[in-house]
Amino acid sequence: MSSDSPNPTLLESSASLLGTAASWMRLPALASTGVAAVLTSLLYFKQKALIYPSHMPPNARTDVPKPSQFGIQDFEELFIPTSDGEKLSAFYIRGPRHSRNSKVTVLMFHGNAGNIGHRVPIARMLLSLAGCNVFMLEYRGYGLSTGEPGESGICHDAQTALDYLRDRAETSDHKLIVYGQSLGGAVSIKLVAENQKHVVGLVLENTFLSMRKLIPSVLPPARYLSLLCHQVWPSDSTIPHITKVPILFMSGLQDEIVPPNHMRRLYELSQAPNKIFKPLPNGDHNSSVLEDGYFESIAEFIASVTQEYPSTPPEKL
Repeated sequence: MSSDSPNPTLLESSASLLGTAASWMRLPALASTGVAAVLTSLLYFKQKALIYPSHMPPNARTDVPKPSQFGIQDFEELFIPTSDGEKLSAFYIRGPRHSRNSKVTVLMFHGNAGNIGHRVPIARMLLSLAGCNVFMLEYRGYGLSTGEPGESGICHDAQTALDYLRDRAETSDHKLIVYGQSLGGAVSIKLVAENQKHVVGLVLENTFLSMRKLIPSVLPPARYLSLLCHQVWPSDSTIPHITKVPILFMSGLQDEIVPPNHMRRLYELSQAPNKIFKPLPNGDHNSSVLEDGYFESIAEFIASVTQEYPSTPPEKL
């Protein structure tokens, strides 16, 4: 992280907290090594609990930090209804009012643990360095949102968020960037593939080819049982359909959850009109945001896809 980045300790705290939650993914592998019957039952019947540990870290379903706790005052706390009866928690955070990117909004999808409040320090950096607005959606079954998480439901939530931004008077004319981390990357790929006319850029960080192809890494004893996984998230077969939206791939080369070759392969499979691969040599699954050049790369990408990047840095928050 460059020395002029605001409050890097906030990012460090966020990365540390989510790093603890990420270790949850490996615990079942240690506990069930060599027990085929237990693994089969665990993978098939309990896979949603494994893939979507929305209760991690502790109190993540009830304790959601607000942007105001990080020095952000211009935001809205929202609850957005879905067509299937859920209510989704969200933050709409406004960037600097006089920024040239005041009509650019980043739609942000987080990883499989924690809640949107844990990612506010990331949003704060986007506001400061890119001068854009940030919309943070909480999946069903996470944070203060209702419902239970699952692949089809989360995809529905993502579409609901995009439709909300397109219909909202304040953001209806904004250029939209979709940004997904880990599981959020899979969510983003699916959403953008189906909405290419409405999105100008896609940012992916440390996401996977598919959940089935990730299982051998996070649950090694179950590698032969991956076909039992019904939460598929087939990003490797979806990303080639994105042919009109530029993509920035951010890959932590020390990722201990998603092998870095997943990101490299997604980059190779991509048919995007402009694609950029940004390696982060010392970044692991949750600390990649701390790497030098991380947010600067995103700001430059936003500049390239919106052609509205300011010639002078945006005002500090």
